[in-house]
Amino acid sequence: MQAHPLRLSPGDDLRGALEDALRQLKVPAAFVIQGIGSLSVAQLRFAGNEDPAELRGDLEILTLAGSLSPDGAHLHMSVADQRGRVSGGHVAPGCTVRTTAEILLALLPGHRFAREYDTDSGFVELVIRNEQPMGGP
Repeated sequence: MQAHPLRLSPGDDLRGALEDALRQLKVPAAFVIQGIGSLSVAQLRFAGNEDPAELRGDLEILTLAGSLSPDGAHLHMSVADQRGRVSGGHVAPGCTVRTTAEILLALLPGHRFAREYDTDSGFVELVIRNEQPMGGP
C-alpha cells in the first residue's frame, strides 16, 4: 500500500477528480482513507433512494471514504451546512469543491478492483482481484 495525498481546487468535481487521479496514477485499485474540505454543491444519494439530493451553500466535508476502480468510484460522504446540520450518503457526480478538498488515497498496486453485477445484492458491487505474482515453491 502506498499513501498518496491529494488536494483538489475550487470548481473541481470531487468524484470526477478522484476517478481522474486513479487513471493518471495508473493504479487499478485504491481506497479513499479520508477527506476534508468544503463544497458549494453536494450531490448525495440517501439510502434507499435512486436519485441524488442536491445540497447548495457553504458545506464542510466532515468525512469522505470509499473505493476507486477503473470502473468508477464508490464513495460515501458526510457534510455539514452553515447551521451545523449534517447530511450524508453516496457521493454522486456534481459535488463542486468550494475552497479545497484534502484527500488521502491508499494506492493498492498489487490488486485490481472492478465493479460487476452481483445477483445476491442486485447491484453492481466491488470485485477484488489479487494481481501479485504467485510465490515460488
